[in-house]
Amino acid sequence: MDKIIEILATLIVLGVCLNLIEQYTGIYRFLKFFSDLSIAVMLGALISGLFRNFVRAYGIDLLRKLGFEVDELVLVFETIANVIIGFFVAIAFAQSQNINLIGLVAGLGIGGIAVAFASQKALEQIFGTIIIYLDRPYVPGEYIRLNLSSQGILFARVESIGLRSTKLRTLAKSTLIIVPNSVMAGTDIENITRGTKIMVLLYLDFDRQLEKSEEALLEKVIKDSTSKLYGIDANSTRISLFPYGDNLNGVRARVNFFILGSSENSLEFRKRLLELANESISAKLQEHNISCTIKDPSIYVESPVSI
Repeated sequence: MDKIIEILATLIVLGVCLNLIEQYTGIYRFLKFFSDLSIAVMLGALISGLFRNFVRAYGIDLLRKLGFEVDELVLVFETIANVIIGFFVAIAFAQSQNINLIGLVAGLGIGGIAVAFASQKALEQIFGTIIIYLDRPYVPGEYIRLNLSSQGILFARVESIGLRSTKLRTLAKSTLIIVPNSVMAGTDIENITRGTKIMVLLYLDFDRQLEKSEEALLEKVIKDSTSKLYGIDANSTRISLFPYGDNLNGVRARVNFFILGSSENSLEFRKRLLELANESISAKLQEHNISCTIKDPSIYVESPVSI
């Protein structure tokens, strides 16, 4: 975010400096257009970043307090919001440049219909490419497993993603298979490379020994607070208790979680959910007169998923 602000401030300063050459009309108008375009793009990126940080900091907590389940739909909502932000930024830029955006879109629409009838197959491939680049089910260098009607179940490495097709290198024969992107966009794909999970180590310190009933309550509170979180592998949650303190008169609880995710963005989102769960654990224990100190931050360790 700081980098975006620095770039935006630099572009604004350069835009102001362009007024020094306003007398050279041709050069001024040419440079002014690209300067305003750059400022509009960076301004859109800044608004998008601020909105994302607001959702992560306050939106998730608010939705949970309202009783809604929070999952990766929040990420989809962020994407839709980014599209809307980009749309309004484009309108503002077009108006500042006296561009008839409505006429331009209408003209492109009429021309697009004519082109669509003339090159339906080619457009199908291009739309498949757009879907792949937007959804990012795989990138070059990753290993995937898919089911093709002509090849059957195929395990291959992605060599490249072109405008029309994806090149796959099979592992068994090391042959190159070229698959249209429209086919790839409509096929179930298992991404082996992204099969990773994050192990989270959470420590809770108690200043006294816990009774058996309190230990059972601690385990119930932890599992209830995390079992409903999207992307948390509840079956892998483990709780260990051992003596802690100067005279070993206290107890430390070590809790192992596993966060499942397919991208850095989804993992960061689920880490935020787990932080909210930590607050919930502490509050519920306080209700039963069990005070504890939750070590912050938790320890995140990347762990591969077995194939």
